[in-house]
Amino acid sequence: LKFHIYNKAVVSTQSTGDYINYKSGKGFAFLHYPFILQPHVKSIGLQFDNRINMSRSIDPFFVMMSGEYPYLKLVVKRSNIVEDALTHLEMVAEEDPGQLQRQLYVEFDGEEGVDEGGVQKEFFQLIIAELFNPNYAMFVDIEDTRQVWFNAQSFEVDHNYKLIGMLLGLAVYNNVILAIRFPTVLYQKLMGEAPDIRDLIQSHPLLGSSLQQLLDYPDTDVEDVFLLDYVASTTGLFGESITHELLEGGADTPVTSDNKHDFVAKYVDYVLNTSVSKQFDQFKKGFDMIAAHSPLKAWFRPEELEKLIVGSPKLDFKALEPVARYDNGYDADTDVVKWFWEVTHAMTDDDKSKLLAFSTGCGRAPVGGMGEMNFIIVKNGGDSERLPTAHTCFNVLLLPEYDSKEKLRIKLYSAIQHFEGFGMI
Repeated sequence: LKFHIYNKAVVSTQSTGDYINYKSGKGFAFLHYPFILQPHVKSIGLQFDNRINMSRSIDPFFVMMSGEYPYLKLVVKRSNIVEDALTHLEMVAEEDPGQLQRQLYVEFDGEEGVDEGGVQKEFFQLIIAELFNPNYAMFVDIEDTRQVWFNAQSFEVDHNYKLIGMLLGLAVYNNVILAIRFPTVLYQKLMGEAPDIRDLIQSHPLLGSSLQQLLDYPDTDVEDVFLLDYVASTTGLFGESITHELLEGGADTPVTSDNKHDFVAKYVDYVLNTSVSKQFDQFKKGFDMIAAHSPLKAWFRPEELEKLIVGSPKLDFKALEPVARYDNGYDADTDVVKWFWEVTHAMTDDDKSKLLAFSTGCGRAPVGGMGEMNFIIVKNGGDSERLPTAHTCFNVLLLPEYDSKEKLRIKLYSAIQHFEGFGMI
């Protein structure tokens, strides 16, 4: 059993000096003791490290002659985003892997515009939505959770799993939150930790709990009560039952009080490891292509890596309000703005998540909390029957100047409750 105690007073990695001491090995550095640092503090150190790695991949002669900063540039068609991204990233990985440590710069083919972060964010939103589309059948929904796991019967090529792993690595490198729904055990596996029954209970609650009941059963008549053989049963993509013998002759080997612990260990290993090894190995290979040379695994625990990639479910809009910005005639003292915050603070956690997803494309907060976010409320005309809209790529909420708090509340709730997809305009 491990205990991790954060020292909330330690914020020294915000100074470049702490990072320099860490990298040089000269002098004291809090980063040598990551277990006392909060995740958002370590993420600042990670940003320093990412910038250093990016600069190392630069040819000074190229910069001097061209005057340009060499990014990892992706040009993709919206209609062919998965194949275009996969082809380019694989080419880069084969010819010059160091480019993968550069800052990502995205262009959509045939579209004008400079990627100042918004295009990059839209790219991640679109490609993640495409890869997790049920039509690809790369992942299956886990019963009784809102999460997904690898589809052991997937017909997709291995390259697509590697691409998703690369996208996770690129998201870490470029400080982007992804709207993905993996259980924490995935991040444990990425960090090299072997899963056990506790992880199966967290990731597959019904199955894990039933196996735990078997382990907890105190009597010796296990064979007569549970009627189990050494066979694992999982559900396929189309709801069909799929069985697998956990050892040779498993269908004829009953589970008893003497071997139940071995049975459960093999069952957990099958569900979380061996049944999806081909898919996960490619996924991890892609992730390690980006993140292997960073201190990610040395600094972060699996649950912290999860927050770094998918954000935190803790939504503190009171921390967001003081840092929010306003445009096109609004300010913090405008009535409709004050009403907006009053309505927002009264929302349930679920509705707050929907509002954040509607406004930014992701219903979770960055690892440093909502006080670290860029959020802009823009006046979108006078009083109107129109619903609020959003530029999710830039975290911009377009809000008409409704003439009452009640009207704002009705329109805002209607917008977020009927919101589907990413709400980009």
